[in-house]
This record gives sequence, C-alpha cells and structure tokens, in this order.
Amino acid sequence: MYSLAQILHEKGYYLTGSDNNETETLQAVRDMGIPVYLGQRAENIEGADLIVHTAAIMADNPELIAAKASGVPVLERSELLGIVTSWYDNAICVSGTHGKTTTTSMVTQILYTAGIDLSAFIGGKLPCIHGSGRSGTSDIMTCEACEFVDTFLKLSPDIAVLLNIDADHLDYFGTVENIIKSFHKFSELTSKAIIYNKSDVNTCKAVEGIIEKEMISFGMTADCDYYPTEIRHVSGLETHFQLMHQGKNLGEIVLHVAGAHNVLNAVAAAAAAMYVGTSFADVAKGLETFRGAGRRFEKKGEVNGITLVDDYAHHPTELTATLKAAMEMPFRRVWAVFQPFTFSRTAMLLDEFVDALSIPDTAVLTDIMGSREKNTYNIFTRQLGEKISGAVWFPQDELNPETTEERKYQNFAQVCQYVCDHVQPGDLVITMGCGDINKVNKMILEELERRNKVEKT
Repeated sequence: MYSLAQILHEKGYYLTGSDNNETETLQAVRDMGIPVYLGQRAENIEGADLIVHTAAIMADNPELIAAKASGVPVLERSELLGIVTSWYDNAICVSGTHGKTTTTSMVTQILYTAGIDLSAFIGGKLPCIHGSGRSGTSDIMTCEACEFVDTFLKLSPDIAVLLNIDADHLDYFGTVENIIKSFHKFSELTSKAIIYNKSDVNTCKAVEGIIEKEMISFGMTADCDYYPTEIRHVSGLETHFQLMHQGKNLGEIVLHVAGAHNVLNAVAAAAAAMYVGTSFADVAKGLETFRGAGRRFEKKGEVNGITLVDDYAHHPTELTATLKAAMEMPFRRVWAVFQPFTFSRTAMLLDEFVDALSIPDTAVLTDIMGSREKNTYNIFTRQLGEKISGAVWFPQDELNPETTEERKYQNFAQVCQYVCDHVQPGDLVITMGCGDINKVNKMILEELERRNKVEKT
C-alpha cells in the first residue's frame, strides 16, 4: 500500500488512509502530506472517489463494510496495482516464492543508477528511491509480483521474471502443482519476454508450453543464457563473480549482500535490466552500489561488539538460505529471533521450519502472528520450539490463545530480555519474519545501548 501511495501521490492524486498500528511506514506516509487515520472506522471513507484495501483486511472490518455499502468503487490492492502496471510499455514484473523484493530492488537500483527515470513498486524500502514506490516519466516500471491468492494474475507484465517456485500459501493453493499452474498463467499474461530460472525444476514446469514470448533463461550452469562463474566470497557481505551470457564473459560483478542465493538474484536482475537496454557497465555499477532492500539482512546497529540484523525471511527455504549465509560469517554465535507468520504456514511446514531453525546456534521464538487468520489449526509456538534443540520460547495460555496487543508486548519484552541477558560480544542477532518482529530488533538495540551506557557510567 505504501508503494502505491508513493506512486499515486507523485502523480497528483489526493489520498487518505488508515491503519491499526503506529509504524515507521505510517509516519512516512504522513510526512508526504497524506492524512492518515489511526484505527479503521466507517467515517474514514467519507468523500472518497475510489477505495482500495489490502487482501489482509478481514471481511468484518468496519471500514471495509462501509466501503462496500457506499456505492463507491472498491478495489483490492492488487487490482489497483494491475491498473498501474498497464500504464507502462515495459513493466518488469518479478515473481517467485523467494527473492522477489531483493531482485526487484536490484533491477530498480541498476536502472536508477543508470539514470533511467523509472517507476517502481517494491515490497521493501530501497534507499536510493527513498521508499518502496516511485513514479517516473519513462516507459519502464519495476514491479514485485506476489503469488499470494493469485494476486499477480491481476498485473499486466511485459517482462516476467520467474525466480523459483516452492511450497507456500498452501492454505490457498493446496498443492505445489497448483502453484506451478498459477505461475504458468502469470507467464501467459506476459506480452514480451519471460526470464526464468532454468536451474529450478518447478519453474521449468511452469513455462512449459509457453509460446510467442521471448524465453530467456538464467541459472547456475552453462546451459542457461545468463549464469555466474568464478564465485568468490571475499568477506562476510561481499561476493565477486563473473557474469556470463551465452558463453561470453561480460565481466565482474561485485555484490555487497550475503549468500549464494543473492548471486542468482543478481544474475536475474542483470538479465532483466539488459533486456530493456541497460549496458553491462551500468549493471555492474548498479549492483555494486546495492546494499540490500529494507528488512533484507539489513544491519540495524552494533553495540559492544554485538551486531543486530533484521530480515524478512518467513518461509523455511528463505530462513535456510539466510541462516546458512550467516553461519559462514565470522561471528562468535548466531542468534535467530523468529516470529512465525500465519497459523497455516506454521502448521503445514512445521518440520521444514524445525530444520531451518536448527541451523543457528540459538533460536528464540515469539508467539505466532496470525495476521489474516484464525487459529483453526490449533498450532502454537510450543509445538515448534519443542522440536528444535536448545530453542527458547515463552509459553502462552493455550486455553485463551487470542493474541492481544498487551500479550504481544509482553511476549516481545520477554524475548528482548532473554536475548540481552545472554548475548555476548562477537555475536550476531538476526530478527526474522514478515510480521512486526522488527519491533523486537529495535527493543533489543535500545536495551543493549541502555545497558552499555550504564556500564560506562
């Protein structure tokens, strides 16, 4: 929603909005001069010509009920985004179960650094565009295309990037086969080119039978159009590799984001940027200046030799990639502070979460954030924590499991207290999840700074 607000505000539309929690994003919207109400009430929609809501809004939300009864057109966020993508002749829509935000950010950084006045819609904040949305004058738009409840089928992609396909959102799709079918439909929507991961079996299945599109492959092997060679991890967050195109060495790429998965994201981003006419020199320059999107292994601070990082990973595959990369870095111990997101994902992928969260030295778990769901799965953090050796969590009243703001704050405070009591200089603490776990990161950082200050006085 923030990205759309940035785009439409720059285009001169008058916007208002509402949310249920005070956040940095909410303040950023206010700073743009957009009136924002705290709390969702029927009167918030008065005077609107168009009302837009997210898919996360429950059907019993009073503002949504009033909107639907108002006679004013009502769109779900993805429908409005679909309209926006149709305004551009080169809408680069980046899809995949993992890596969408990072890859969309990489493409955006490359094009922006090259001086292209592009538009952008990203699921995380990118420093160079001062947010997650941007409205430009060129015919190029970068857009993160999310598969959740088939929202990406509302888009108008000209260039589709397919990063990977994995088991996720199974409460909606049911099976991986259904997810593959959905990505196939997304590919068919594309007007010009499909840039796909030839090293991913499910992605290859998704593009089978696609005709009348330019097919461009990327991956880890020489049978792909774009692929990396001579990968060297120079330091904790710096990786060098040679970018190859159809057997020709284009030159060296330097990355300042961690993990082998980001090498593949960078190759995909390079392929997309070069398709719309960007030179290799501009690709290399853009990627070298890229320092990650917000909440993607984002360093938040360092106190007394303790490093704090925040990461959006919320699926076992993402956790595994991030935590393996972290364990290879020169830290004394790695702490994963994880907030499970949605009851369905936690229940359906429980064993996969156990495997991923067994990678770090210590896993500390918060209560599950249900978001748009009710706990019909009868799943609790305890069931996850009990399967992970050495995991730490704080029991909740399972007979009265509804999470109130008071319970959430108490739980976050317990997690913060435990980490601060046990973490030591040389350790890395990563808060992980796509909910509001970043609040815990801030709490830990402030408490460590407070203790450090007390020790020095």
